Amino acid sequence: MGEQKIRVLIVDDSALIRNVMTEILSQDTGIEVVGTAPDPYVARDKMKALNPDVLTLDVEMPKMDGLTFLQKIMSARPMPVVMVSSLTEQGAATTLKALEAGAVDFVTKPTVDIQHGLSDLAHQIVNKVKIAAQANVKKRTLPDDCAERIKALAAQSAMIKTTDTIIAIGASTGGTEALRELLEVLPPNTPPIILTQHMPERFTKSFANRLNELCQIHVKEAQEGDSVIPGQALLAPGNYHMELRRSGARYYVSLNQEPLVNRFRPSVDVMFRSVARYAGGNSVGVILTGMGNDGAAGMLEMKQAGAVNFAQDEASCVVFGMPKEAIKAGGVDKILPLNDIPAAMLAHLKMMASR
Repeated sequence: MGEQKIRVLIVDDSALIRNVMTEILSQDTGIEVVGTAPDPYVARDKMKALNPDVLTLDVEMPKMDGLTFLQKIMSARPMPVVMVSSLTEQGAATTLKALEAGAVDFVTKPTVDIQHGLSDLAHQIVNKVKIAAQANVKKRTLPDDCAERIKALAAQSAMIKTTDTIIAIGASTGGTEALRELLEVLPPNTPPIILTQHMPERFTKSFANRLNELCQIHVKEAQEGDSVIPGQALLAPGNYHMELRRSGARYYVSLNQEPLVNRFRPSVDVMFRSVARYAGGNSVGVILTGMGNDGAAGMLEMKQAGAVNFAQDEASCVVFGMPKEAIKAGGVDKILPLNDIPAAMLAHLKMMASR
């Protein structure tokens, strides 16, 4: 008996996109498109009748927009959803809200020549649907003790001398939410943070702005030469690798468009390797939910240079790929549930400061 195919339902108000998506996904032997729907009302009936494993959902639709429908799905019957979004500021903002509401991932549709543009993205679309099918989708509930955790961490961080330690965090699928949960409890005097999240350009700016609204630390999309300073997190911009550099006592970031690494730009490995080189034992590495092995080699280099590294555990990951590979490569010191990482990280930094 062959492997079970992934059953996909495509929800999009454009007949052209429904057809192109059906064609792309049907070319993969591991996927079966069980149906399409022009709007959420038709989709709801088809979900009951066809019981799909994964839904692809257009962000902007008449009758009921994709975000509202997604919220209804996640409260009634959580399942893996991949959003299909336009490459606009508005599209980016809505897509980030969709990831907050529980979507596993998103693909962006081209603005011109949709048919050829989508075909160019075929590999990515197929991949994201396959990853979504394996994702650990839960009902979205925020930790209710967020305020208490913030207070406890603030007390803990008061002791940390923040001048020369660096925190480097890498994530992919499921990472937007994991980063939010990790960063929003960190106190304003947290040591400098650099972040790489696999995400296309235009989206990283919206994501950084969104985090900045929610966090006590300042979060911004990195620009060439930005200083790496306490109380601030710099996010690698989409389509650019971000590296740590040092000039005298000052750390700063440098951006480049060198070739993709592990199929990504920005790549977590590129960032981690630069941290190993310039910050060595004065750094802490964190690898969060995501598919593939980006970050595993770089994290090992960080450990060999004296850093202490944390990986998110399988139970709290949307996709336990990158942390698993980093653990396998031998670069991880502690494997923890996402909720426990901020306190463990700050405890380690406090210990470093008292040495």
